[in-house]
Amino acid sequence: MRVVSMDEQARKNPFQETFERLRARRWELAQTSARESIARLKKLRSTLVERREALYQAIHQDFRKPAAEVESSEMLMALVELDHAIKHLGRWMKPRKVGTPVLLTGTRSEVRYEPKGVVLIISPWNYPFQLAIAPLVGAVAAGNCVMLKPSEKTPHTAAFIEQLVRDVFDPSEVAVVQGGPQESQALLELPFDHFFFTGGPRVGRLVMEAAAKHLAGVTLELGGKSPAVVDESADLKVAAERIAFGKFLNGGQTCVAPDYVLVPAAKEEEFLTRMRETIERFYGKTEDARKANPDFCRMVDDGQFNRVNRLMERSVQGGARVVVGGTVDAASHYIAPTVLADVKPEAPIMEEEIFGPVLPVLRYERLDDAVKHIRSGTKPLAMYIFSQDRRAVDRLLSETSAGGTCVNTTMMHFSHADLPFGGIGESGVGNYHGEYGFKTFSHERAVLRQGPLSFLHTFFPPYTQKAKKMGRMASRLFE
Repeated sequence: MRVVSMDEQARKNPFQETFERLRARRWELAQTSARESIARLKKLRSTLVERREALYQAIHQDFRKPAAEVESSEMLMALVELDHAIKHLGRWMKPRKVGTPVLLTGTRSEVRYEPKGVVLIISPWNYPFQLAIAPLVGAVAAGNCVMLKPSEKTPHTAAFIEQLVRDVFDPSEVAVVQGGPQESQALLELPFDHFFFTGGPRVGRLVMEAAAKHLAGVTLELGGKSPAVVDESADLKVAAERIAFGKFLNGGQTCVAPDYVLVPAAKEEEFLTRMRETIERFYGKTEDARKANPDFCRMVDDGQFNRVNRLMERSVQGGARVVVGGTVDAASHYIAPTVLADVKPEAPIMEEEIFGPVLPVLRYERLDDAVKHIRSGTKPLAMYIFSQDRRAVDRLLSETSAGGTCVNTTMMHFSHADLPFGGIGESGVGNYHGEYGFKTFSHERAVLRQGPLSFLHTFFPPYTQKAKKMGRMASRLFE
């Protein structure tokens, strides 16, 4: 067997040297105190606040995201995560004492939280800043060394992140690497201790496969067709406003956006009217006004524009009705806020996660039909219920499955630092945010300490009649 030199490894994998630099620091960083980690997080926070305007500009250059949305959905979310970790990290890091069963009298036990080591974070383009920084906060808080790869589809934001990290962290603690699919593949070949990926299921499977090869931990934050269920008791004005906000924020390019709406047949036309009124109030009375509105984001690139536009066109050709919107402009990657009615479950727009500003509305006769439809697909990342009927809400919660759920609102669970955020099945593996993020990037190490008093010797061989008797007596404690 030929030994491969470090130089040969570096030539084979462009990130090998960076990885080795992080791994060399891994054990030193594992000894970091809460005070030292909090100091790093505070430095990240203060530097970020100083560069707020530069962040606005970077994301606007990438896909015309308005400053107000950058502030609320990127900057604010990052600050929430930072402030929560800074406030609570000391408590999170303390060993958690556990009780002592009778059988183990004379021992004391605890769970210690230790960093996993060197972790990889691959972040997406749709929220290119906060979906990179939020997991980074959890990884740093837990005491890991981190390699972070932002999306190549948002190059200005990626450059902003790289400079921010370079100015805040030692390069042996956190490193930002750039590149596209080829570079991502090279990263997946390295033996990280944990892989954290936000994106789609196709690439998520590749990340999970890579983690399996290294027997490493993995967190996948994916997506899916997140339904909004409106029932007979719902306030339709409120439902329309909150669904429109969740759907059209970021141009619909949100993993937890309501993907489609299920509405009672008897309430459908009223709901559609409310949706039209809401869109006109949010973005402009006419199609031209909405296109000129600076508060509405664009599709990130040609690929995303063409994919969503094709789904919409094919669905309309198949019988779907455009209630509002439908206007597109390929040159600027613009797709208008659009609502489709008369959508069949087998329509093209229902085949995959839309990830764009097109909202299909499907009617149902009974709540049983809505439940059946949701169950017929993969488990979504989010589910939204609009109802004033507690029994209907409880039924939808107990008879369906989703990564997270909001009742009478959309997306707000994502911003709650004390709630775990993550998917299930096709929509993801694992969770993060707040303490859940700290634990995602930590190993829970069981520690048992034996005191002077011990009954263990009664179970030592040779196995005499007395030993058998003692074993039987111990078993009776659990009968």
